[in-house]
Amino acid sequence: MLSLGIESTAHTFGIGIVDDKGNVLANERYVYQPPLGYGIIPIDAANKLRENAESVLEKALDKAKIRINEIDVISFSRGPGLPPCLRVGKDFVNKILERLEKDVKIYGVNHCVAHVEIGILKTDLKDPVTLYVSGGNTQILAFVEKRYRCFGETLDIAIGNMLDSFAREANLQHPGGPKIEELAKKGSYIELPYVVKGMDFSFTGILTAAIRKLKEGIRLEDLCYSIQETCFAMLTEATERAVAHTGKEEVLLTGGVAANKRLQEMLRIMCEERGASFAVVPGEYAGDNGAMIAWLGILMSKSGYKTLKLEEIDILPKWRTEDFEVMWK
Repeated sequence: MLSLGIESTAHTFGIGIVDDKGNVLANERYVYQPPLGYGIIPIDAANKLRENAESVLEKALDKAKIRINEIDVISFSRGPGLPPCLRVGKDFVNKILERLEKDVKIYGVNHCVAHVEIGILKTDLKDPVTLYVSGGNTQILAFVEKRYRCFGETLDIAIGNMLDSFAREANLQHPGGPKIEELAKKGSYIELPYVVKGMDFSFTGILTAAIRKLKEGIRLEDLCYSIQETCFAMLTEATERAVAHTGKEEVLLTGGVAANKRLQEMLRIMCEERGASFAVVPGEYAGDNGAMIAWLGILMSKSGYKTLKLEEIDILPKWRTEDFEVMWK
């Protein structure tokens, strides 16, 4: 069985092709780059994704060395995400169906659940607490009672969004996370607000304070260091609480911000102190990608999920992670 997955929740249009044994045959993508000084502009991003969709598909088919009619399952990111970008993926499903000479199973998948499942596939973990950190999402997830429950999340903006917003104020190129990480290596700590509320966290106050200090002339390197130390400590604290609450003994880090070495270090130390296993999703699969969507399509197909009819192919921009029932565990 071969599954083709389409990812288009924000800045990335990805096509992944995965077989039913979890082998990734292709994982191609196009990534939208906003102009300097801007974040993701949804309409512009959607137009760019649409322009590049066909070439990404052709690259994926060439990489996998298959023809489109060998596909058995088509899955797409149904949500959550930016509506204009999600529509690009939805519309592309219809374009592929027009080319097929056979019936296939069609699934709309939850983007956040896909991040967790590709992480489990690509690591040695089995039942982790997952810290999912990206430009659009910041959640602590764990599988409990047939669903991935959210044990903590941002109350305002995602950690990746916060890093990008500060980077724009500092005239750093998008995405801001890698630039901030590099500058932080030369910085010293300056106090910033530390906002953990129960199991949840907030980043807008930290962003406002950091921008104010930047305008007051505080060294950029010091602010980058302090942003990382403060925000990552908050995430680590809340993740540890989720581990203690659920009794699980594994922690998985995924999402675009998972590439940050300082965040990895903090979580690794926490896990070592608790005797828990820790793993980071490999870079190719941590950020938005089509392979994770394709793999979730395989899991859904094996578990007997109802395939979508043509008139049921739609998007759910605010789809909550816990609203997706997990039938394969």
